Amino acid sequence: MSDFDDIERMVELMDAHGLEEFEFEQEGRRVRLRKAFRSHVPSTGVGEPVSVVPVPVPLSRPRVSEHDGLVVVKSPIVGTFFDSPDQDAEPFANVGSLVRVGQVLCIIEAMKLMNEIDAEVSGEIVTIFVKNGQPVQYGEQLFAIKPA
Repeated sequence: MSDFDDIERMVELMDAHGLEEFEFEQEGRRVRLRKAFRSHVPSTGVGEPVSVVPVPVPLSRPRVSEHDGLVVVKSPIVGTFFDSPDQDAEPFANVGSLVRVGQVLCIIEAMKLMNEIDAEVSGEIVTIFVKNGQPVQYGEQLFAIKPA
């Protein structure tokens, strides 16, 4: 399912049936495709931009810092960190924001694909480790959340 040809077929299926969003799960891996309305990346002129959003299936509890009880959200991929859906929009989350499980915290662009990163726990954002437009590495700390 992670093969690019499979993703391309899913996008074609979405176009053929006028779907705005499509989710597929197989063998514990889930892929969610959603047509982007506005993005940080200019359109290539071929159809509408489409976001590919891998949604990890949690196998264990969220990562918790041993020293202060905070849950640290880390980047699951290498890419560019964006704090909002487009340049003119408000950030998804700020220090002090209350978030809930599954709420979008940021977008990481990788190979012109926009990947939404969701909150792993409900609570308060106490630290944002990266700035808008900054490149991030796999496993890099993005947010610290004080669980509610």
